[in-house]
Amino acid sequence: MDIVFQPKEIEYVKNSVVSVGTFDGVHLAHQQLLKEVAERARARTGRSVVLTFDPHPKEVLTSKTMHLLTTIGERQQICEQLGIDVFYRIGFTYEFSRLTSREFYLRYVIQGCGVSEVVEGYDHHFGRDREGSVEELLKLGREFEFSVAALKPVYVDEEIVSSSQIRQHLLQGRVDRAHRLLGRPYAVSGIVIRGDGRGRQLGYPTANLNLTRGKIIPQDGIYFAQVDIGTNTVYGMVSIGIRPTFFAQGQRTVEANLLDFDGDLYGKTLTLRFLKRLREERKFESAQQLVEQMHLDEQQSRTLEEEYRSQVRKSGSTN
Repeated sequence: MDIVFQPKEIEYVKNSVVSVGTFDGVHLAHQQLLKEVAERARARTGRSVVLTFDPHPKEVLTSKTMHLLTTIGERQQICEQLGIDVFYRIGFTYEFSRLTSREFYLRYVIQGCGVSEVVEGYDHHFGRDREGSVEELLKLGREFEFSVAALKPVYVDEEIVSSSQIRQHLLQGRVDRAHRLLGRPYAVSGIVIRGDGRGRQLGYPTANLNLTRGKIIPQDGIYFAQVDIGTNTVYGMVSIGIRPTFFAQGQRTVEANLLDFDGDLYGKTLTLRFLKRLREERKFESAQQLVEQMHLDEQQSRTLEEEYRSQVRKSGSTN
């Protein structure tokens, strides 16, 4: 897959099937759309092109930090896995946001990468103040001789799949529901840093993570998760919160206790894939009460681990 950043870097190919969007999450609806782009391009013996934006438009337009479901690198990787030929990362600025929908399409798509067909979601909007819509695309298509396909919404268990829905699930700790809409477990990555060693004192040593900035962290609580360490995959318990048993106003931390793992993790990158929320974070009357609860958390996690490993064996996966 080719990755481009500037109009001058992309070759003009009229026979391009194009989709424009932020694609945060690259969830099931996005995946269906991107697969459609790739398949239609192959059917035309053409080229599939995704135009996306970095940073997220809302971050520029509201001056607020946007907590994302996927980093731009993760979106890029998933697009490549789905068969997209060109990943066009447009630097989003306030000046860029003032382009009208027609100006944007003329400069970046029609005269930029070239287009024979556009594929978008049913609710697609683009251009200054999101003025452009599928109706505007149809008019441009008639004028500049390209076709337009607008895909229907995607539902899972009668819930529409959208990035905003997934964010709400994560912020309320429903990581298993987010998994269903994403089509994969929600994941965060970070480098292991030194903590205060309290977990080791309690008999549950943890890897404290300095997470990649900008991504949503699920609601405080204790989670069962798959943990990737390079090419090695293990399971573990993840704690998110302020550790109220020991601190009245603690700093929010993310730490993972890896089941049946022994080794030095400092400085290594871990990826946590959240599978299930075990319980909320709460204050215990003593460290001993906390340890007793952690024993119960471990028992539940080991039961879940066996269930997930059994599922993996049945599916023939290598994880």
